[in-house]
Amino acid sequence: MAETQAKRLDRIEEKIDKMTDAMISLARAEEKLIAIEQNNHANFERLNRFSAKLDDIEKKVDDNARTVQVINRLFWIVAVAMSSVVVTQHFPFI
Repeated sequence: MAETQAKRLDRIEEKIDKMTDAMISLARAEEKLIAIEQNNHANFERLNRFSAKLDDIEKKVDDNARTVQVINRLFWIVAVAMSSVVVTQHFPFI
């Protein structure tokens, strides 16, 4: 009878050991999940900063496009005016 109780206690002890291992595995998995969540949050914040920088760059590009468009128009106005002056100087009666 003492043998059966010893076997029974051994089985209970094995089950407790397995439960302990399972609890340790769960704790490690939880730590990994927390680390992954922190990493995701850091990446999200970094992505938000890049998005803000991209918005600033887009505004600057739009401003530069308008400036180039104005310069382009002024160049053609000056070019047409200069060619008109040259034509009127060479052909005054036309």
